[in-house]
Amino acid sequence: MNRVLAHTGATYPILQAPMGWIARSPLATAVSRAGGLGIIETSSGETENCQREILAMRQTGLPFGVNLPIRFLKDDAMLRFVCGSGVRFVTTSAGSPAKFVAPLQAAGIVVYHAVPTLEAALKCADAGVDGLVVEGSEGGGFKNPEEVSTLVLLQAIREKTDLPLIAAGGIVDGRGMAAAFALGAEAIQMGTRFVACAESPVHMHYKQAIVDASTTGTYMLNTKSSPCIRALKAPFTHPLHEAGLMGPDAFQGIQKVYFQGDLGAAPALAGQSAGLVHQVLTAQQIIDQTVAEFHRITARLGQLAQQRAFG
Repeated sequence: MNRVLAHTGATYPILQAPMGWIARSPLATAVSRAGGLGIIETSSGETENCQREILAMRQTGLPFGVNLPIRFLKDDAMLRFVCGSGVRFVTTSAGSPAKFVAPLQAAGIVVYHAVPTLEAALKCADAGVDGLVVEGSEGGGFKNPEEVSTLVLLQAIREKTDLPLIAAGGIVDGRGMAAAFALGAEAIQMGTRFVACAESPVHMHYKQAIVDASTTGTYMLNTKSSPCIRALKAPFTHPLHEAGLMGPDAFQGIQKVYFQGDLGAAPALAGQSAGLVHQVLTAQQIIDQTVAEFHRITARLGQLAQQRAFG
């Protein structure tokens, strides 16, 4: 039995990443209805709006999860709300989950923590999390300045723990999913791919910028400080990349990027996998194609194993 499916109630082990302002009920509903697991964000800091989004997801009757980014929570209001809302699955991120695990699990909630390093994974295992979201440096958004790819990180963590792993970073399809499973993952999480899907609330200019990007079309920004972010190469991000530093006002225009398509207002977050996204598809199409491709690849590999052959 796939442990992530058992923990989430989803049909397929495919999660949608919790992008701030973007990962709300319209997108999460589309992903969950397609058989994946939609996640509601709380990193935007809009506590009441996010609480309404959680309630809206509850009313759909579909499986879903909530992300709690520890560093960005103003107080314990969201934690208390989630514990009392009937949510069954939570991912935590951006900080130590040590103080969150006990109250969440006491409320009957399964807790996975997002980790960018082996050291962080082992600390989270000691803290009692139920699973890990393994975030490679290929992914978009907030990153660890010490870059470790998903390919390496999955192997390193699987070598040291038997916890269920969700692979995140650099995955947009069944090829990436099959590779992640070969390295020990039991699920994948996709962010950039779902930002550029039909049900994503972001402006078409942003979606098209992802479709048009190459595999070298992103920068790691703020590498001389913390946290780093990965974003699309653009006139706005060129000087930030050269400087290696990013001021706190860099994100002031982020909602203009998302909802007005103004790519000159703030860093347009995206992973290196943008170079693998070639068109805007519905969440249903993305998940159906990913699952079908995953099964085609694993069936072929299974035949090779049976024949003890390599091609």
